[in-house]
Amino acid sequence: MAVEAASGALPTVMAFALVGALGVGSQWLAWRLRMPAIVLMLVAGVLIGPVTGVLDPARDIGPLLSPMISVAVAIILFEGGLTLNFHTLKDRAKGVRRLVFVGAPLGWLFSTLALHYGAGLGWEPAAVFGGIMIVTGPTVIAPLLRQARLSKRPAALLQWEAIINDPIGALAAVFAFEYVVVRHTAVSPSGAVFELGLGIAMATLLGLAGGFGLVRAFKAGRVPEYMKVPVLFAILLLTFGVSDMMLHESGLLAVTIMGIVIANSELPSYEELRRFKEHATILLVSGVFILLAANLDVAALGALDWRAAVFVLAVILIARPATVFLSLIGSGVPFREQLLVAFTGPRGVVLVAVAGLFGERLTELGIEGGALVGPLAFVLVAVTVVLHGFTLGPVARALGLTGGERPGVILVGGSTWSVRFAEALAKADVPVLMTDPNHGHLREARSAGISTFSGDLLSEAAEDRIELVSYATIVAATDNDAYNTLVATDLAPEFGRDNVYQVTRSKGESARHSLPSTLGGRGFAGGETFNGLARKIAEGWAFRVTRLTKEYTLLDWQEARPGALVVAVVSASGAIRLVTSSEGLKAGEGAFIISMLPPDLAQAVAEADKAAKEQD
Repeated sequence: MAVEAASGALPTVMAFALVGALGVGSQWLAWRLRMPAIVLMLVAGVLIGPVTGVLDPARDIGPLLSPMISVAVAIILFEGGLTLNFHTLKDRAKGVRRLVFVGAPLGWLFSTLALHYGAGLGWEPAAVFGGIMIVTGPTVIAPLLRQARLSKRPAALLQWEAIINDPIGALAAVFAFEYVVVRHTAVSPSGAVFELGLGIAMATLLGLAGGFGLVRAFKAGRVPEYMKVPVLFAILLLTFGVSDMMLHESGLLAVTIMGIVIANSELPSYEELRRFKEHATILLVSGVFILLAANLDVAALGALDWRAAVFVLAVILIARPATVFLSLIGSGVPFREQLLVAFTGPRGVVLVAVAGLFGERLTELGIEGGALVGPLAFVLVAVTVVLHGFTLGPVARALGLTGGERPGVILVGGSTWSVRFAEALAKADVPVLMTDPNHGHLREARSAGISTFSGDLLSEAAEDRIELVSYATIVAATDNDAYNTLVATDLAPEFGRDNVYQVTRSKGESARHSLPSTLGGRGFAGGETFNGLARKIAEGWAFRVTRLTKEYTLLDWQEARPGALVVAVVSASGAIRLVTSSEGLKAGEGAFIISMLPPDLAQAVAEADKAAKEQD
C-alpha cells in the first residue's frame, strides 16, 4: 500500500524520478547547446527548489538525503580513483606531487586567510572551512574537462589534484574541527589526536585491503564475470561505511585509495568496470547537484553581506593563483599551463556537503560564524561553477592548451587510398593523423606531408604521444578486417559510435561471418571493402573536394557528378561525417563534399577546371 505524501509534498518516488529526469535532461541539453552541463544542473535545481517550491529535498526525501549524498560522493570519488593510472603521469608526476603535498597546505592557509579577512569569519570557523576548501571539485572537473578538450598535461594536473586533494580537504576539516572541539569541550587533546590518527590509518588500510583483495579475487577467477560489478559495489560501500563509522569523512580517503589500487593493477576486466562506474557517476553527479541546488536555504543566503563577494574574489584572484604558482615553482610545468591551472579552481558537491555538516556542528558548539559556513560554500560553488564552466574552454584555447579549433580525423592504415583520402581532407581544412603498426606502410604518407604515428593506436604509447582530444573521428581502413573491427569496437565508447568508421568487411555479408551490431564501426563509401577501394585507386579513380555555395548547391553537384562515390561531408564548422551514398545527403552552404570520381568523369572535371582557369 502506497504511503501518503505530506500536504504539498512530492511522493518520494516522484521526487527521485524528477531529480533523475532533470539531471540527465540537463546533461543532454548542455550537449545539444554546447553549454557547461554543471551550470544547467545548478539552474534546474534552483528553479524546482527555492524558486518554485516544487521539490524540497528535506521534506520530500527526508532523513535519507544526507546518507544518499554521502554514498554518491563516495562512488564518485572511487570512480575518480579508477582513472588515476600512474603510467599516465610520466612528465606530470612532479607537478601533481607539488599540487598535493605543497598545494594542499598552502591552499588551506590562503583559504583560511581569505575567510577571516574577506568573509569576516573568526579564526576557528575559518580554519575548519579553509580545510574543506582544499577540495577543487572532482564532480565539477570531470564534466568541464570533457567539454573543454584540454591537452593531456593540464588536464592530468587538474584531474589528479581534484581527486587526490578531495579526501585530504575533508580530513583537514576534521582535524581543524577536532581542535575546535578540544578547545571548547572537555575532550582531551591526546584523545582527539589518537582518534584522528587511528581513523586515517584504518581508512588507508581498508582502502588498500579492499583494492588488493578485489584484484586478487578477480585475477584468480574467484568471482564470475557477471558478478564482478555487484561485488565491486558491495565492497566499495562496505569499505566506505566501516571507515566512515570510525572517523567521519575518512571513508572518502578509503574509497579513493581503493580506486587507485584497482586502476594500477592491470585487471583484464578493468575497462568494463571503469565504463560502468563512469556511467553511474554521470547519473550521480547529475542527481547530487540537483538535490543540493534544490535544498538551498534562501534565508541563510540572506544573512550574507558584501563581504561574501570580497571572499569569493579573494579566493578566485588571490588564494587559488598564489597556491598554484608557489606550489609549481621549479616543477618544470610551463607557465601557460600553470596559468590555466591557477585560474581553474571550481568547487563542487563535496565542498557544499561537508561545509554544511561542519557549519551545523560549529553552530551547535556556539562558535560565532558557524551558521555562515554553509551559505558561503554554496555561493563559492555557484560562482566558480558558472565562471569556469563558461571560461575554461576559451581561456585554454587562448593559451593554446586544447585540441584544435577544428576536430581532426585519425586514419588507421597507410594504404594509397588512405593517403589520397588524407590529402582530400587536408584540402577541406580537416587535420589528419595517419597511424599504422607497420612503419614502412607510412612512407607514402610521410612523403605527402601527412602527420603520422608509427605504432598500434590501441597501445599505451599511442595514448601517451597522441593528443586524442584533437580528433573527433576514427576511420579504420587497414587490409586486416579483424584489426579494423578491434580498433572500431575499442574506441567507440570514447569517441562515440557515430564517429567511428571502418571499411566494410570482405565476408561481412555471409551469415556465417556477419558480426553483431555491437562490434565494429559504421560503413562508408558505398559499403566498399578495402580491396574494392584499392582497386578503384588502381583503376584511376580520383578524389575530388567540392565546396558548396549559394551559386553551386548540393543539387547542382549531384546533377554534375552522377557517377561519383561520396566518401565524406565536412560542414562549414569543420564537423566531418562519412556517408555511404549521395541519397538523402544533406549539406548546406560552405560545406565540402569529398568524393571519388571514376576515371572518365575525373578527367572531364579536370579538363573543365583547366579551361575555366585559362578563361579567367
